[in-house]
Amino acid sequence: MSKFELVCVPAPSIGHLVPLCKFAEKLVDRDERLCVTILIIRPPPPWGSTIDAFIKRISSAPEGNRIRYITLAQIEPPSSEELAKSVEKYISLLIENYRPIVKDAIISNKSWPGTDSNPKIIGLVIDMFCTSLIDVANELDIPSYLFFTSGAAFLGFLFYLSVWDEQFGREFNPSDGDLNIAAYAHPVPSKFLPTFAFVKEGYDSFRNHGVRFKETKGILINTVEEFESHAVHSLASDPELPPVYTVGFLLNFEAQNGKGNSKSEDEEIKKWLDQQPPSSVLFLCFGSAGSFEPPQLIQMAIGLERSGVRFVWSIRPLMDAETTKLEEMLPEGFLEKTKNRGIVCGWAPQVEILAHKATGAFVSHCGWNSTLESLWHGVPIVTWPLYAEQHINAFQLVRDLEVAVELTLNYRMRDSDHCEIVKAEEMEKAIRHIMDSEKPLRKRVKDMGEICRNALLEGGSSFISLGRFIETILDS
Repeated sequence: MSKFELVCVPAPSIGHLVPLCKFAEKLVDRDERLCVTILIIRPPPPWGSTIDAFIKRISSAPEGNRIRYITLAQIEPPSSEELAKSVEKYISLLIENYRPIVKDAIISNKSWPGTDSNPKIIGLVIDMFCTSLIDVANELDIPSYLFFTSGAAFLGFLFYLSVWDEQFGREFNPSDGDLNIAAYAHPVPSKFLPTFAFVKEGYDSFRNHGVRFKETKGILINTVEEFESHAVHSLASDPELPPVYTVGFLLNFEAQNGKGNSKSEDEEIKKWLDQQPPSSVLFLCFGSAGSFEPPQLIQMAIGLERSGVRFVWSIRPLMDAETTKLEEMLPEGFLEKTKNRGIVCGWAPQVEILAHKATGAFVSHCGWNSTLESLWHGVPIVTWPLYAEQHINAFQLVRDLEVAVELTLNYRMRDSDHCEIVKAEEMEKAIRHIMDSEKPLRKRVKDMGEICRNALLEGGSSFISLGRFIETILDS
């Protein structure tokens, strides 16, 4: 019977929930003395259905008797005005309002239903948006740990916010020039910073999170030491920071039957891929929230057509254009001309496509989970960041890690003041470059994928790091 329990609180987003759940699975698989409670904060309507479906699916997993999921009662969310100012602050405020509910859930769920088990709670593991819950851990006299769903370099940037603020006392400006941030091997041009860095509310929110990260007893990062070696070493050597544990890559490999796709539609894509030569297909997908205005879609289509490559292109329409048919958003005749060498779809089974031997490259928004999935399968990336921290991720992938080809590093979705249309010529050039089988980048990505897969095996860096974390929490 489990003797020790960790309580985990992810942010209300599927991209934050999945890695933390996978981390919980690794923990209980590794040590039978451990069990995990995951407290689910559902996002306000209309979001949340994806989280509900995921929880329902994994609750029946074999680890289910040592991992439990408790969905917390929904409360009144912050105002829409707060959401309009900064999504980062909005999420942080939402979680801050959950503090008494989280505390009550921890106190009232000490006994596990159906068992005589009453394990000792030895830690509260929080998401990057959940630093207000450190107060709950302190009140209950249990140690807190940070689970960081993004990369080590981005974490280093969040610590850098305090350094910047002490010197300048303000948010960033795209014209601030190059920044020397310890977690990055090259100076970072300010124009490639995350979108929130230019918005006072978002900047202040993350600066505060960065300060509070240092109050935790340890930081778990969804990365591999060999992949982000410079960033990891810069964090590990900083005496002001808690111990760092690299425990990635934590990915969901189960079939992801997406929003609205029937099983037959996914199978049709797979069947088509089975007929293509190895590494010959370009996959274009920009996450669940990534979308483009019609003028940009037209340029993308022209670039794809001119490149002559095979492709699978997932197009997510803008919220106000969800009823628009694909052929109405693309150049006249595009679908007919490319029907023998490409598929255009609304939603694509990303994991399955990246894992397929026919896939040769990935035009991506550079969200961290998508980046890790691509690297895991040895698929090089063409960068097209859209929002959040994706721009600084893209910079790191191109300049520091050299596993991606730059198409754009500074495209800002729905920001007409700071968003120049990427022309068809630029896209065609990047596609031809990445699909060239002779490029050394392709081998480097495949080699790095193998290194990252090995990191999770016994004796690998992430395996050892997870073991160190387990020793620490059991000895405390």
